[in-house]
Amino acid sequence: MKKSAIFILLMSILVPAVIFAQSAEDLKKDATTPGDVLTYGMGYNQQRFSPLTRINRKTVKRLVPAWAYSMTNNLGEEAQALVKDGVIYITDHDKTVAVDALTGKEIWKAIVEYPPETTRVVCCGIVNRGGALFDGKFYRTTLDAQVIALDSKTGKEVWRAKSGDPSEGYSMTVAPLIVDGVVIVGVSGAEFGVRGYIEGYNASTGERLWRLYTVPAPGEPGAETWAGDSMKTGGGSAWITGSYDPELDLVFWGTGNPAPWNPLGRKGDNLYTNSILAFKPKTGAVVWSYQMTPNDPFDYDGVNELILADLKFDGAVHKVILQANRNGFLYVVERATGKLLAAHKFVKVNWADHIDLSTGRPVWSAETKAVLDQGAKVNIWPSAFGGKNWEPMAFNPLASLVYINAVNVGWEYEPWPMDQVSKLKVGQLFWGVKFKAITEDPNRRGDLKAINPITGQTKWELPLKSPNMAGTLVTAGGLVFTGQLTGEFMAIDSESGKLLWQF
Repeated sequence: MKKSAIFILLMSILVPAVIFAQSAEDLKKDATTPGDVLTYGMGYNQQRFSPLTRINRKTVKRLVPAWAYSMTNNLGEEAQALVKDGVIYITDHDKTVAVDALTGKEIWKAIVEYPPETTRVVCCGIVNRGGALFDGKFYRTTLDAQVIALDSKTGKEVWRAKSGDPSEGYSMTVAPLIVDGVVIVGVSGAEFGVRGYIEGYNASTGERLWRLYTVPAPGEPGAETWAGDSMKTGGGSAWITGSYDPELDLVFWGTGNPAPWNPLGRKGDNLYTNSILAFKPKTGAVVWSYQMTPNDPFDYDGVNELILADLKFDGAVHKVILQANRNGFLYVVERATGKLLAAHKFVKVNWADHIDLSTGRPVWSAETKAVLDQGAKVNIWPSAFGGKNWEPMAFNPLASLVYINAVNVGWEYEPWPMDQVSKLKVGQLFWGVKFKAITEDPNRRGDLKAINPITGQTKWELPLKSPNMAGTLVTAGGLVFTGQLTGEFMAIDSESGKLLWQF
């Protein structure tokens, strides 16, 4: 095959067949209109599934590079690209660029400027996770906790809103979610003692419409689950983009770990950290919540992507949320009510024996009880890296399988004494524990897994020396695309787990 034909094959997933208007209705249809990619997760359901079949098990071997564009960035690239009318939009921590999808030629570049000291309050990667497209504008967040709207044709700034103060530990890396003209974002900073929140802005003007705190103030519902005044620096970041169900008119958003990691000074469940919140996009009013890891000592967060799917089990079709949590459990939650339907271990887990389906609560292991009761030193699985970290999984509606880049790492964990914990200050690292990573097999620190979320059974797994800190994309052509830390872009047979191609 000639290179030009390979080029056309490669770009067939990028060039739109129809030009869309970028309206609220277009965003709702994003999952079923593969000519453009308008939303984080390739649709409000975040399934990261492509119905396209031209690149498939037989043709994938013919893929070759068409062009390359350098982001000139050595600090980490975790952003998902968006595509509209043949233009690719992508971000990193200090720039937004628009690139011609056919040629790789830069159309425009918008530099993000922020004070150098801002990076002092970015815990775990100087990155950005992408943007959002709506009504002729491209939206993103910045490390100094600002929300920006750019003209998608020129890159010129339309509006800018200050959300938080970096000197108080606040930052933003999240890709916005836009629902009916509301730009929804979440803040980072639990590792620096912030009080987390999610908020909505007017997409046209940048006016803040509402703010939903993930940690209640004294006197508010849930405040009783925090000891003393520990909620004032309680964490609860919200740094991964939520999902949206238009039929229920509900946004689903995951919240992060309580602060500090050391749990000895914040006895109680610590609502609403490590939770899924279901709320109305126009007001931020919470309809229901479900907490995965109460009183979390292990930095398990709860922010990982929330996939919306229809699954048949127990003789009926259920509209559910799927989440592969950092704590090592794959959750299936009813999205109208927040009722837990299933929770399966997908990596080695010893912090909890199991999840009680009648209460939705974990049954703590002896190791976790020793931490919470005595501040004991223990070996815990998974580690703070999680059974899966930020990198999103994909869902195949044709096979009812999820594809997860799992992490096989534990940690040696020891809480600081309370007299040391009490000296922690807002704006400084808010951990309060000693820790060291441990592995059972240094040649298998990760696996790419295909898992049935109903039964928890693994259909296949691809062992990896280093875990894949990369998202997954599954296609109707029978492929799972992902990437390795060593730089390979890979295509795997979605049915068998066989590696078919890499570059």
